[in-house]
Amino acid sequence: MSKKEDILQAATRLLAAKGYKEASMAELAKTTGVAQGTIFYHFNNKEDLFLAILENFKEDIVAEFTLYLREHHFKPGLQMVEDVISFYLHMVSKMEDRFLLLHRHDAYELARSNPTCHDHLEAIYDCLIDIFEQAIIRGQRTGFIRAVPARRMAMIIFTMVDGLVRFNTYNIYDAGVLYEEVVHSCRAILQNNMQLVRS
Repeated sequence: MSKKEDILQAATRLLAAKGYKEASMAELAKTTGVAQGTIFYHFNNKEDLFLAILENFKEDIVAEFTLYLREHHFKPGLQMVEDVISFYLHMVSKMEDRFLLLHRHDAYELARSNPTCHDHLEAIYDCLIDIFEQAIIRGQRTGFIRAVPARRMAMIIFTMVDGLVRFNTYNIYDAGVLYEEVVHSCRAILQNNMQLVRS
């Protein structure tokens, strides 16, 4: 792993724990064990570093989902939607620091004044919603999911699942207890009533 990658990883952990505003470059230097000058060699300032973290996160999400879609064989019906929910929850636990950083308010404050930050956040959410949309479109093609605007419904389902993630992130409720209810709710929202009559 390169020094730049080391800095990105350490910065992600620090910013996730303390927030963008509260974390200082001096703390980051202490955490990584490198001089501030080394950090500034790779990144112009804290904002530049934060944008690099978001860009890296976006690239990793795209890579994870591309691999998942290529290697996973889905059963017909609502199974792909349910599998995508499980995979998203798995990915959140695998990239816990980055999702905590994504759920902090700091990123959205910066996005108001920084178009690059806004674009990175939008690209991250687009990627996450895209896979839910693909699952809905697939279910519609096989007749198991009713005719609804796929993108809008993907946003609604993603919001439900991401809400579960936020409960877990902030230790408000045990998200695992609500998992079955979320999946059941998704079935109820999406299922084609004609398919229920046939089964």
